[in-house]
Amino acid sequence: MINLLLAKFRSSTVKKPNYPQTLTTVNWLSTILLTSMGVTALVWGMRELKWLQSWELSAYDMMLRSRPLEPADSRILLVTITQADLAQEPWPLSDATVNKLLSKLSAYRPRVIGLNIYRDKQASLGNNLPTIDNLVTTCLFSNIGRAEIAPPPNFPLDNVGFNDVVTDSENEAILRRGLMFANPTTTDKKCHTQISFATLLAILYLEKQGIHPTFTQQQEILIGNKVFPRLHSHSGSYQSTDDHGYQILINYRHSEHLAQQVTLTQVLRDEVKPQWVEDKLVIIGTTATSIHPGFYTPFNSLANQPARTHGMFIHAQIASQIISTVLDGRPLISYWTDWTELLWIWVWSLVGAVLAWQWRHPLLLLTVTGFILIGLVGIAAGLYLQSLWIPLIPSGLTLLISGVFVIVYAGYESQRQHQLILQQVNAQKDAISELNVLFNQTTIFQSLGSHSQELTDTVCLRTGGLIFSGRYKIHQTLGAGGFGKTYLAEDTHLPGHPICVVKQLMPARRDPQFLEVARRLFNTEADILAILGKHPQIPELFAYSEENQNFYLVQQYIEGHTLSTELPPEQGVKSELFVINMLMEILEILAFIHKHDVIHRDIKPSNIIRSKNDSRLVLIDFGAVKLIQNKNDEETELATVAIGTKGYTPPEQFAGHPQLSSDIYALGIIAIQALTGVLPQDFHQHSRTGNIIWTEQADINPQLAVIVNKMVCYHFSDRYQSAVDVLQDLQQLVVDS
Repeated sequence: MINLLLAKFRSSTVKKPNYPQTLTTVNWLSTILLTSMGVTALVWGMRELKWLQSWELSAYDMMLRSRPLEPADSRILLVTITQADLAQEPWPLSDATVNKLLSKLSAYRPRVIGLNIYRDKQASLGNNLPTIDNLVTTCLFSNIGRAEIAPPPNFPLDNVGFNDVVTDSENEAILRRGLMFANPTTTDKKCHTQISFATLLAILYLEKQGIHPTFTQQQEILIGNKVFPRLHSHSGSYQSTDDHGYQILINYRHSEHLAQQVTLTQVLRDEVKPQWVEDKLVIIGTTATSIHPGFYTPFNSLANQPARTHGMFIHAQIASQIISTVLDGRPLISYWTDWTELLWIWVWSLVGAVLAWQWRHPLLLLTVTGFILIGLVGIAAGLYLQSLWIPLIPSGLTLLISGVFVIVYAGYESQRQHQLILQQVNAQKDAISELNVLFNQTTIFQSLGSHSQELTDTVCLRTGGLIFSGRYKIHQTLGAGGFGKTYLAEDTHLPGHPICVVKQLMPARRDPQFLEVARRLFNTEADILAILGKHPQIPELFAYSEENQNFYLVQQYIEGHTLSTELPPEQGVKSELFVINMLMEILEILAFIHKHDVIHRDIKPSNIIRSKNDSRLVLIDFGAVKLIQNKNDEETELATVAIGTKGYTPPEQFAGHPQLSSDIYALGIIAIQALTGVLPQDFHQHSRTGNIIWTEQADINPQLAVIVNKMVCYHFSDRYQSAVDVLQDLQQLVVDS
């Protein structure tokens, strides 16, 4: 199609149709592409401004909560210090109580113990233990409104991890990211460690199994054979977020299926089985809200969950994630690069634009878009199950915005095209009125018969071959009538030399005044055909030209046979189903052209082609331009400025005053011909009303007879005034049947 347009542009002897460029396939493709790219840029800009981040993170949370439950991590034991425990052992716990707890747990040979309790002034911590190599404690960095908390003074730095976490302050302070490493600030003179409490627990646990961490060339941590990609400020759906330190997304287990839990009191009373502790990672921390209220997580919005999650559970989530990723291959939450996300968002914008172009009816578009949105959510959910975080909200927005923009733009273009056709129709009417005056004048003019030449003769004299306009090679004559011919040709400027139809129109007179009016009529008709040819059941106009005072139209070739080959008497009387289907198909075309106030003027079986490709009926050979020609034997001779075919043309059109209902009359005549097997010229008319008498000759449903009779009323005011009205009655007939 692009080559076709370029070839048309290069040809200096053939005019391009004068219709809005947005109507061509290439330009609609351009409109869709430009719309999708513009909407993508708009949504991407909104995303960069963080306008969508809250929605995207909420969608992310919902997907996390919707995942199937995983088994609890059997490698971890959580020892909770509850509010009930504090009723027995007041806070802060004494060194004696903590050491007793550590001693009892150590007796069961855990692999690592993590003490998530601040002990900055108690130097006797762990004194009764044979070794503290597998014991990890914590400290806290200074922050706004919060003082720094030092680790126990008797613990080496290698056994201390910081307790700080990172929340999404822009989105209700929800904790979605885990901080693995950090650089202490200059004000942190006590908490010097660079590794987090949870990360240190996981690394010590894995080192006991011979798995040691290292860093890749990209400075990303590698544990075993698993790389833990560092979260950056624009990773996933984050935009300009705080990415200080080394952060990863927390791949949460469901809070009720994290790990086995026991209380401080249970351990002190020896109510813990040895196998619960042996070779496990034991994490000790408080769950008393009086000590710390906890943090918001994606799971806290569930109805059966507490308002907040305590810090020890957060550290357990991160430690479990690191260990299970290395040992079990549990996936980390991943995300695409910015370019991949941009492409993904653009694809959905493109889908929205294409849907709107294909389904321009708002209700249909809403329905189809709804199903597509459900599909998008399903795709996102499926990828989330594979721990891949994709941009769902931006994709859905571009889908919707592109669809709305295209349907609004299509409506605007449709209205603009309608106005353009109205202008051409009015210009056409003016030209026809002038032709009427000229035909009634007694001006002496040169007859076409003495000066016209056949197309083939003219071309041979000019080019020495069968090439029209230096481009279209004539193969054969398809038809001839009056002073015009139709040829089958090939376009030699395009690859493959596609077949087309060339129509030659020779004016009835050659005097300058007549030719000027004929030229105006031809040009307006060409502009109208160019727009109407965008309908799939009307041949597309490729080009038009004037040469040697003859006019030429180059149109799409429709391979198939005319409807006249399917109608009686040769084929016999047709069924009601055939007639109803034929009427509905042609009426849909008429509804399209009548919407633009265009009258076909010459509807007859030979101007309806059944396409060989898809068996659809195609309406050809619009009649207004034929007014510049002399009439052949089939066409009317009752008026000077009128066009039509005897038998199919209503009286007002014979009088030179065609109406939209004139086309409905002609189509009704074809229906009667199909139902009775009688040719139109043999119909009998009522002596008083002029209406056709035919129902006695057909075995027909009375409802269908009423519809057809209303289509062919003698007076146009008694007929259907709209093709849409006929369609509605036929559809109701089909439903009732």
